[in-house]
Amino acid sequence: MNLKKTTLITFTALALAACGGQAETSVPADGASQNTSSAPAPVAPAGLVEGQNYTVLANPIPQLQAGKVEVVEFFGYFCPHCANLEPVLSEHAKSFKDDTYLRKEHVVWGPEVKPLARLAAAVQIAGEKAADMPIFNAIVNEKINLADAEVVKTWLPAQTAFDGKKVLAAFESPESQARADKMEELTNTFQISSTPVVIVGGKYQVKFADWQSGMQTVDLLIDKVREEQKAAPAK
Repeated sequence: MNLKKTTLITFTALALAACGGQAETSVPADGASQNTSSAPAPVAPAGLVEGQNYTVLANPIPQLQAGKVEVVEFFGYFCPHCANLEPVLSEHAKSFKDDTYLRKEHVVWGPEVKPLARLAAAVQIAGEKAADMPIFNAIVNEKINLADAEVVKTWLPAQTAFDGKKVLAAFESPESQARADKMEELTNTFQISSTPVVIVGGKYQVKFADWQSGMQTVDLLIDKVREEQKAAPAK
């Protein structure tokens, strides 16, 4: 299914479209994303096996910072799987070494999604990472249409978990629109057709059995990219 060309009418349709790509992104089945005392602990990957815990992109994505290791997530605020991954990945990123960084790009599959990409850009510009989970909750669980700019202007200032007024100011800035345009270009150029998609070093896409073991795969891929960079001939 070419999701970029699909008419997305409601956030429910968006969520179904995103989750419809499970075979491609290998996201955990419902319930597999949470570890509880009654659930078995995830099994750490013994090593990297192409096709088993990662795939290689035919069209690598340029990293934003040369000489470092980039972990990029393509996500959608409308995507329940992304909402489950968000706290796991954000917490895990705190353990990254200085040469590794997390980059987040909201997918844009059509004009209906563009305002959400602009909202994601606003969160980044404002430096309000704490806004992500409330936004996910508002859209995924409360079914609030934050793709409507007028709703955003009412909803953001009322928030107490983060500085909503600061995010709103960023949302209304030209920079947020420019960043949303870039997110749309990335989505189309690299044919991101489902969410979440996590890519390490611009070329290795993580395949998830569950979120926690996926973080271990991320770490192994970071090590792989780091070693490849060391072995690369100097330019």
